[in-house]
Amino acid sequence: MRSRRDDVPDGPAVERALTLGVCGMGGRLMPPPPSLEDALAAAHAQLGDRVARRIERFAAAADGAFVWTRDIDDQVWLGRLAGPWRYDPAPDALDVDLVHVRSCDWLEAPVSPAALPPAVRVAFARGGRNWQRIRADDVSTLTAALWERGERAQRQR
Repeated sequence: MRSRRDDVPDGPAVERALTLGVCGMGGRLMPPPPSLEDALAAAHAQLGDRVARRIERFAAAADGAFVWTRDIDDQVWLGRLAGPWRYDPAPDALDVDLVHVRSCDWLEAPVSPAALPPAVRVAFARGGRNWQRIRADDVSTLTAALWERGERAQRQR
């Protein structure tokens, strides 16, 4: 959830997402779009086809899909998408460039670095700022197991 804009620091968007229970990406649109269709049309016109396709892939991901992010301290967080795409025009969302969002259930604590699936480590090592799909054969199984352990730990508290 790092902004692609160089003038936006990395940390605040992830902090906002974890606090509000969202997952998202940047791409400010003016005026704020009322629907996904309007957002995609505006993104094509204002930001280009690549950004519009990225927003479209993000919106199309299934509810329940796992998502990974890193915070400013390099701690890794695991979440699950839990709602449809929406555009957040709040000033705080604009400030951190986290405007295309979906509800997300995050584990209460970061995942231990030793427990990270290897494919997740590789994806973060690439350093990209894009919404990416991790296609390694074992990543879904390993991630689901981490999610289940984290959920169990939260229920026991």
